[in-house]
Amino acid sequence: MEFTGVEHAELFVGDAVLSSYFFCHALGFRMVASGGPETGLPGRRSFVLEQGAARLIVTSALNADNEVAAYVRAHGDGVRDIALGTPDAHAAFTEAVRRGAKAVAEPVTSESHGQRVVRATIAGPGDWVHSFIQRDAPASSFPPSGYLPVEAGPSGGASLFTAVDHFAFALRPHTLMDTVGFYESVLGFEQTHREDVRTEYSGMSSRVVQSVGGRVCFPLQEPVSGTRRGQLEDFIGAHGGAGVQHIAFLSNDIARAVDALRQHGVSLLDAPQGYYEGLEARLGTLSPFEREPLQARNILMDRDAWGALLQVFTRSQHARRTLFFEVIQRHQARGFGGANIQALYAAKEQEAVRAAS
Repeated sequence: MEFTGVEHAELFVGDAVLSSYFFCHALGFRMVASGGPETGLPGRRSFVLEQGAARLIVTSALNADNEVAAYVRAHGDGVRDIALGTPDAHAAFTEAVRRGAKAVAEPVTSESHGQRVVRATIAGPGDWVHSFIQRDAPASSFPPSGYLPVEAGPSGGASLFTAVDHFAFALRPHTLMDTVGFYESVLGFEQTHREDVRTEYSGMSSRVVQSVGGRVCFPLQEPVSGTRRGQLEDFIGAHGGAGVQHIAFLSNDIARAVDALRQHGVSLLDAPQGYYEGLEARLGTLSPFEREPLQARNILMDRDAWGALLQVFTRSQHARRTLFFEVIQRHQARGFGGANIQALYAAKEQEAVRAAS
């Protein structure tokens, strides 16, 4: 199966108006389309948000007896659908079902804003789905069937991100390899990275699966038992099961993005104690970066065989303390900050300890 990238991600949320306001005014997205019963979306209100190549749909229920309301009751705000672009949605759907995927929606062809769109959906290995989207025209004319363009929708002003880099999943214990197997056998992904993390209190095992060509990327993580609940167990408990723990947005200037996020009131995760004191010893020269600006912004840094990457993580903005966001800047690096995964895990533990005290 061939996938051209992530077409969009749809979040089911308690209030699409408030969520879209946050994404626009705090994270720099702009609203480009809206939909609801009046446009052919019964029982729901949705807004399409864009920033660079990153595209999100936020959807809330208008009544209590539909799938959106049921998802939010079970999980709170979260990512329901990671839609994948493909040249042939019929073929991708048929092959995925042949390989064992559960069909959610058969292929449907619609005309939307002068272009033909084919959409089909399969269930993922948890309470999320993957839609296959085929377009006859470039995705620049995005608004799908059931949406109307918004000519002057809310906007966060200057763009902070260029695309979605990856979606990271938190999985229930002992389900990691089954989930890896689903993406390998059903969607033809490849396992490209492996990390095993241990801290003073807990740990996790992580595998990264990517589509052929690397245009779709999912880090998958399961907790390892320790002396206390780790941050993955906290997410799974609050979320009511496995799901997308964070969305990583790609940036060309992470320092500018961090400064803008802080200005917009977005709280960032503190780096673990002692992280920057050992940075040069771990990485060697930091050139062309300097430690002081990184430390002032809680930006983490790592290197792999191809280059360097910079990362920063937000605190969750949700009442359940579940979904959060990552900003990542790549300088030829292909990995995910192996040492920083340990640092993130320790930082999330620090945050949990502070919240409990």
